[in-house]
Amino acid sequence: MAYQILEQLQQYKAQLLDSVELGSGMQLAMWQNNQDRVSVCSDHHTLSLYIQGGYHSYQKTAQGWHNGGGPDRMCLMPQDFESTWDLRDPLTFVHLYYTKQHLQRIAQQVWDREPSQIILNPQIFVADPQIAIIYRHFLLNTAWHYHENHLQMSTATTLLLNHLIQNYSAVQWQAPEIKGGLSPYVLKHLLEWIDQHIQQSLTLSDLAQQTQLSEYHFAHMFKQSMQIPPHQYVMQRRLELAHQALQQTSAHIIDISEQYGFSSSSHFSNRFKKQFGYSPSQIRKSGKSSR
Repeated sequence: MAYQILEQLQQYKAQLLDSVELGSGMQLAMWQNNQDRVSVCSDHHTLSLYIQGGYHSYQKTAQGWHNGGGPDRMCLMPQDFESTWDLRDPLTFVHLYYTKQHLQRIAQQVWDREPSQIILNPQIFVADPQIAIIYRHFLLNTAWHYHENHLQMSTATTLLLNHLIQNYSAVQWQAPEIKGGLSPYVLKHLLEWIDQHIQQSLTLSDLAQQTQLSEYHFAHMFKQSMQIPPHQYVMQRRLELAHQALQQTSAHIIDISEQYGFSSSSHFSNRFKKQFGYSPSQIRKSGKSSR
C-alpha cells in the first residue's frame, strides 16, 4: 500500500535515505531532515525512532512548542493524529509504517482475541529502551534490501507491534506464557522444509505456517527447541550449506551465494567470514575443512 507519511514528508525538506516494504505490507523508511517546519496526518500508524541528532526538534502542542528529542527517543503517531514539527538541527530517524489490520492480526495471534479496535495512545520524545534495542539490533545493523535479512526484519516488526499493544494501548492483556518447544516431528519437518527452501526470501510467517502456529508462539517455541531464534538459525544454515558446497563442488562462489539465498556475493562473503573466520575465496585456496 501507499503510506501517506512517506509521501507527505517528501513535500518538505526531508530526504529519504532508504525504504523497504516487508512481506507483511509494513514499510520501513530512513530519513534525514534539518531546518524544516513539517505538518503530517495519515490514515495509518507510524512508529519513529531518532537515530542521530534531533536535540532541537520541537512538537507543537496546545501549551506551546515541546522539546525532548535525541538519539533513541521514540514517537508513536497513531492513525489520524495531526502533528506539526519545528526541526531546528540535523536529525536522522527511522519510521515503521503499519495499519490497524496489522495490529489486529498480532492481537489475534498472540492472545487469540479479536478486538474490534485497538487504540494506540500518542507518544512524543519517549525513551523506551526496548524499542530502541529492537530497532538497533534487528533493523539498523542490517542491509534492508537483501532478502536474506527479511526474516530478521519481520521478527523485529512482530516484536515491536506486540510491545506497542501491551504498553501503549488501552488493551489490558497479559502476555501468554509459552512453555515447551516444538514436537520432534514438527521440528524435523520444519528443518527439512527450511533446507528445501533455503534459496528463497523467508519470513517469520513462512516458517510459522509450516508448524500451524502463530508467529508469536512459533518464535518462542522454536527458540526453546533450538536455543537460538529462527532468523539466526536460517542464516547459520545458509552459511553451513554454502560452506559444504565450497568444499565439495567446483561451482563459482557467486553461484553458491545465489543457491543458498544471498542477494549479493559481497554480502555472502562478509557474512561467511564473520561466521567462520575466513572468506569463501580462502576456503578454495587452502582447502579448509569445516569447523
